[in-house]
Amino acid sequence: MTAPKPGQPVRGSSTGRPLMAALDLFGRRWNLRIVWELQHGPVGFRALQQRCDNVSSSVLRQRLTELLDAHLVAQQPDTAYTLTDLGRGAYQALRPLVRWSDVWASALGEGGEN
Repeated sequence: MTAPKPGQPVRGSSTGRPLMAALDLFGRRWNLRIVWELQHGPVGFRALQQRCDNVSSSVLRQRLTELLDAHLVAQQPDTAYTLTDLGRGAYQALRPLVRWSDVWASALGEGGEN
């Protein structure tokens, strides 16, 4: 499966609007988690797999390929994965959702953790 791209039809939308492409990309299981886990710097494949609750290697490879194609993740010469400038921007865009989720957890009486 190829990475969704702005200007092209995506799952759930034929408009090609950038937001719809982003929602398709981030709606794919593990993509947001990978971006989240790379927030502190480069991570190797096996370490990333462990941080992602031992997602299968084939699924992780597929998701990394999508994020590489979308220019959110780059692979370093030592094979570690890291966020690109676009990927860091995506991570920053998630921060308000993290704050909201903490408020939501509090409102439901649950302990919220980042």
